[in-house]
Amino acid sequence: MRRKLTVFVIIALCFLLQGTLFQALAFASISPNLLVVVTSSFGFMRGRKEGMWIGFFCGLLSDVFFGSVLGFYALVYAYIGYANGFFRKMFFPDDIKLPLALIAASDFSCNMAVYLSQFFLRGRFQFTYYLLYVMLPELVYTILVAIVLYFIILKINQGLEAVEKRSASKFV
Repeated sequence: MRRKLTVFVIIALCFLLQGTLFQALAFASISPNLLVVVTSSFGFMRGRKEGMWIGFFCGLLSDVFFGSVLGFYALVYAYIGYANGFFRKMFFPDDIKLPLALIAASDFSCNMAVYLSQFFLRGRFQFTYYLLYVMLPELVYTILVAIVLYFIILKINQGLEAVEKRSASKFV
């Protein structure tokens, strides 16, 4: 129960920061995607199933407040969380290269899904413009913010795992 409540608070806080503070700190109307950072982080820290569920709820929040179609971002973020879960066995808390690479790939995949579904299928074929002026700046900004946010999520996750390990040892 403690983990679910903590994850809910992390998702809600990152959603609020993404929608308020980082909108005010946007460069050329580009802001970082904190929910991709949360989804990716929990995906490779906790596995496919938890990554998928956290991604689903992050995407559902985005759909309800920002999306035009209910379920689009929920599906995209669920796939992102699930795909990051495959790297759980390769994840080491001390190494930041894999998490940053996965967060970058996740952000790029999310933006590519948005481009394909909301621009390309509507006949807007300016991929180079979208890549240079939306996708890459958001990717860089997300990675810069992820360097700090990832370590916060990592410490919270390690604390939760320590509490779960202690409580599990009481019953054995």
